[in-house]
Order: sequence, then C-alpha cells, then structure tokens
Amino acid sequence: MKSVAIGSDHRGTAVALAIEQQLRMEGIAVTILGDSSGAPSDYPDIAWKVAQEIVSQRAQRGILICGTGIGMAIAANKVNGIRAALALDELSAQLSRTHNDANVLCLSADLLGQTLVKRIVDIWMRTNYEGGRHARRLAKIERIENGQDPKS
Repeated sequence: MKSVAIGSDHRGTAVALAIEQQLRMEGIAVTILGDSSGAPSDYPDIAWKVAQEIVSQRAQRGILICGTGIGMAIAANKVNGIRAALALDELSAQLSRTHNDANVLCLSADLLGQTLVKRIVDIWMRTNYEGGRHARRLAKIERIENGQDPKS
C-alpha cells in the first residue's frame, strides 16, 4: 500500500481535503499535515513537514498545494532527497514520475479545476519511474544536492 503525506497552505485547503478523500477511497494511507482549517499559513512550513515525512520514510510520496504550486515546489526542492514537480496537466504529472521519479507532486489551487486535479493525482499515483537512461540524470541531480559537479 502506498502512503501519501498531503499539505497545503490556506489557499489549498479545499483541494487538499478533496485529494485526501480521493486517495482514501482508493485504499491509500493518507496523512494530512498542517492546519486544515483554512487559516492563513506559510507554504514553506508545510513543504518542510511533507518533505520530512518522505525523507524519513514515513510516507512514500507527498502532495503539496498552494495558490500556484510554485512556492511549494521551490521550498520542497530545497530538502535533499526531494524531487518535487509542479504539474498543471496530465502529461507533466506522468513525465514527472516516468522521467524524474518525482516523490512530491505540487499543485495549484487557483489555476486548476477539481476534475483536472483528480486526473492529475490519479495519473501521478499510478505512474511508475522508468529508470534506464533517466537513472543517470537522477544521479546527477543527487550530486548537485551534495554540492558536487554533476559531471563528476
């Protein structure tokens, strides 16, 4: 069974709760992090919490939602071992998994409709990493995370 940590700032609360329901109906273990009341919150705090769930292996994947998804992606990608991808359509969701082995999906609460969010999450959760030629590139990303030249 897959486990997913979900977090959102105040702009993404409704989307986060809808995704939680969607995943639970599919039998996926879900942890909601942060305040789900819709009270003002800062996206870096939530991105940190979700990223820590993944790097500590308490969750296999994470989903982050803010107004645009951009802030969450930037913040989450500062954590070693996190590969957060902003997906605004089904293809970017699929490729973030097959090519980049993204372990965090970032979504926009303001720019995406409920039906599209559901499809993006469904595709992202069902898509596996291809490996192969992409593994070399992920190894280079890891070297960059460690402050090394990716070509070394």
